[in-house]
Amino acid sequence: MKSANMTPCPLFIGGEWIRPGLAGSPVYNPSTGDVIAECPMGGAREVDAAVEAAAAAFPAWRDTPAIERARLLFRYRHLVEEEFDRLCASISREHGKTLVESRGSIYRGIENIEYACGTPSHLFGDTLENIARNVDCETVLQPLGVCVGITPFNFPAMVPLWMFPLAIACGNTFVLKPSEKVPLTSLILVELLERAGLPRGVLNVVHGGRECVDALLAHPKVRAVSFVGSSPVAKHIYDTATRNGKRVQANGGAKNYVVVMPDADVPRSVEALATAAFGCAGERCMAGSTAIAVGKAADRILPQLVDAARSVKVGRTDTPMSQPDMGPLITGAHRERVIGLVESGEKEGATIACDGRGVSVPEAPNGFYLGATIVDKVSEGMRIAREEVFGPVLNVMRMEDLGQAIEAANRSSYGNGASIFTNSGPAAREFKHRVKAGMVGINVGVPATMAMFPFTGWDASFYGDLHIQGREAVQFYT
Repeated sequence: MKSANMTPCPLFIGGEWIRPGLAGSPVYNPSTGDVIAECPMGGAREVDAAVEAAAAAFPAWRDTPAIERARLLFRYRHLVEEEFDRLCASISREHGKTLVESRGSIYRGIENIEYACGTPSHLFGDTLENIARNVDCETVLQPLGVCVGITPFNFPAMVPLWMFPLAIACGNTFVLKPSEKVPLTSLILVELLERAGLPRGVLNVVHGGRECVDALLAHPKVRAVSFVGSSPVAKHIYDTATRNGKRVQANGGAKNYVVVMPDADVPRSVEALATAAFGCAGERCMAGSTAIAVGKAADRILPQLVDAARSVKVGRTDTPMSQPDMGPLITGAHRERVIGLVESGEKEGATIACDGRGVSVPEAPNGFYLGATIVDKVSEGMRIAREEVFGPVLNVMRMEDLGQAIEAANRSSYGNGASIFTNSGPAAREFKHRVKAGMVGINVGVPATMAMFPFTGWDASFYGDLHIQGREAVQFYT
């Protein structure tokens, strides 16, 4: 059902807000199932206009002193904080995050703006006198030109803020293509940057699906592409864009393992596992989606873990009063996919220790809800063990010792994050040195990095050479 108050979803090209009259894709309020906007599905024509606007703005922006670019971003940071509640409400409405989760995601985005504010210090080159007789050498970091960001549905503000603040701070111009499922929050971010005084054409926004993405990947004036999303799409982005001569950083999906040793602190492990698995309704690439219980650890933690899952209150997130612990999934179709994976595990011999499939929210019967779910006795060959679930589902696998647990984690095609819960220093050290994941946590459920460090996924979780965030991102954008 369409909302009585549909939210406009324009393009932003060359400093102008444009309503193009294109066919639209529905944007839902996942809490109610109502359509709240129509996202225009642009193609090559809209992409060309945005890229040309960015290319035209590049020479003047490149020559703007780095300190002036940084001052603009300081103003931008202030405006984002000023409009903090508005951004939180937008995320919760179009995505379904709780307000607590929305606030956390914006704080992480602000950290990336703050890092970009320090870009004058990040752009230092190197010099060496007399590298040969009467010859000096210096290196200079220069912007690339037009850069593109293609962002996912699960973090409508944070992931765009991983990309465009640092890219423009380095002197590039930018074209943002947000997910067609959650385009509205990104438009607020762009509006605030316009208010901060960003010149026309430095940042542009196009909307669309695959046709729009492929036009961006093929455009001859695009120099670099940043992407976050699923691994199959990340591989397509990487293969296509690099074939067209572009620099690419493409973050894919994940299957993050959390190893629980017999000596682990049970309350701490249970709290961290529940947050890692069910936070953001499991819709994040750093979700702790698989627990490997070593030895007697399963018998120690599973009863309390099931109690924690059953206590997770599910409900509407689009009203500030009476916020739940967990909100809905992004669409009805995605909910059915997650349920299908749970059912596949059941058919292949796993046990449903906590079943969230029957959850109901009486005040919002058409919302896309799924309760916290625990699937026990999962084995490696099962579909639910191999595929990224991207929902509030925790798999529990059982292994005899730490070596088996590490080997099982390392057999995964993904390599984003991995954690261990233990009171043993030697076990923690062995895990840290042997596990094949880009981000490793010791008694930490979600080992995600902060803005000054690169987001270092491996294997099928990342395609490229230079990661998003931190010093590697500066190198990527110069």
